Amino acid sequence: MSLKRNLIANFVGQGWTAVMGLAFTPIYIARLGMESYGVIGLFAVMQTWLTLLDLGMTPTLTREMAKFVADGSGVRYVRRLLRSLEVVTLGVSLLILVGVLLASGWLTRDWLKLAALTQGEAQQAVSVMAFVVALRFVESVYRGALLGLHRQVWFNVVNAALATLRWGGAAAVVTFVSPTMAAFFLTHGVLSVVAVLLLRHKVNACLPDADGASRFSLAVLKPVWRFALGMAALSLLTLLLTQTDKLLLSRLLALEDFGYYMLAASVSGLLYLLVIPLTQAAYPRLVGLVALQHSVDLAHLYHATAQAATVLIAPMFLLLALHGAGIVYLWSGDPVLAQRSAPLIAILALGAFLNALMYMPAQAQMAYGWTGLLVKLNSSAAVLLIAALLWAIPRFGAIGAAWVWVALNTMYVVVGVSLMHLHILKGEQLRWYWKDVTKPLAAGALAASAGLALAPDTLSNRGAWLTYLAVSLAACFVFSLLAADALRAMLLARLRLAVDRRHLAHRR
Repeated sequence: MSLKRNLIANFVGQGWTAVMGLAFTPIYIARLGMESYGVIGLFAVMQTWLTLLDLGMTPTLTREMAKFVADGSGVRYVRRLLRSLEVVTLGVSLLILVGVLLASGWLTRDWLKLAALTQGEAQQAVSVMAFVVALRFVESVYRGALLGLHRQVWFNVVNAALATLRWGGAAAVVTFVSPTMAAFFLTHGVLSVVAVLLLRHKVNACLPDADGASRFSLAVLKPVWRFALGMAALSLLTLLLTQTDKLLLSRLLALEDFGYYMLAASVSGLLYLLVIPLTQAAYPRLVGLVALQHSVDLAHLYHATAQAATVLIAPMFLLLALHGAGIVYLWSGDPVLAQRSAPLIAILALGAFLNALMYMPAQAQMAYGWTGLLVKLNSSAAVLLIAALLWAIPRFGAIGAAWVWVALNTMYVVVGVSLMHLHILKGEQLRWYWKDVTKPLAAGALAASAGLALAPDTLSNRGAWLTYLAVSLAACFVFSLLAADALRAMLLARLRLAVDRRHLAHRR
């Protein structure tokens, strides 16, 4: 149940999972083509949108499991809640499967703008995709339970292994067996079946037995329905705010151009693999501190985690914004791919950075069980966002959508955080803006700017780009860390403790 152990597990596991998702992308593009990669991008968009049907079940289960771990009582309740949510999730997954199968013809005929691909090829891929999306939906309930039960080490080990098999296996299949999208999605489907069975077994093994608890019950859903509906509304609004651009672009852009946008979004999404593990590890502890009303410890954990988030994401954001083409070239070895995706990567990285800053404030609100502010703020923003995208995309294409994303997240950082601190963690607002965000970001930007003159001039030497980017990333990280007072104090305290222990051992 150690926060440190869970944090390390989340970073290693989720980092490895994200790397697996990106590492084989050049193989998919080379073997299947950019249009087919656009269909894979549609798979990611569809999977994200269908989480809306979760109806707040996963975060609710995570929260209830975390409360169970904190007080050690209520095993009958959490077991019955788990079984009830399993039944609901299974029913929804079947609806997803049937719905996507029925819509496959319309999607490939009227929604996607195909050029090189035939409708038959695309429809076959979408039909297989339906099974994968439904299975991944079922996985979510067990993932939420394991996170709440603090079994994050086990989950990340298994998830990393499954991700390796999913993405690496799919790359092997399209390279050596069948270079088709159907083969790609079939590989993912087989591994999703394995994942559901493994996660379900582990969740049940982690909970003590309770007589009569393994059956569906509407009664156990009633106490949590308000929080679940709040989370469901928040999920809907979050999807509108983070995925509407991709949904509209999949309809309005040629499939190849949509593929480039999804590639840029995937690269800029590297920032999330740094911040999500951190906030996931902190969330159960936040819930416990709120329940125990330990306000001082709560504020300390909130600021330390927010500072750590900035220190982790600022260096990567700066490199993506300044050297997106170099990063894609180092990764893919394709100068054309790097040049075409770099402008989008720079803008989307800025939006992702601002969005990632909001993860810790959002986790604090959920720990309090308070979703009202996020729902109200997101409701207003969703209306503005959709209107802005409908205006910007026809005029400016993907670049216009990317700038709308930046504007939206600027509003959240300026307005959302200010409003939050009027109700919870009062008096902590200026510290968040100045010490948790501005100082570490400014220090990293100083280091990044100082090294610009040393950047390689052309996209022709991957070794030179590897050296430059590695040194720049390390320099930005060190500068950001030194500017983060809470993290710097923790680091110095650990160093002093290590020195004292060494001296004590010497005397003995």
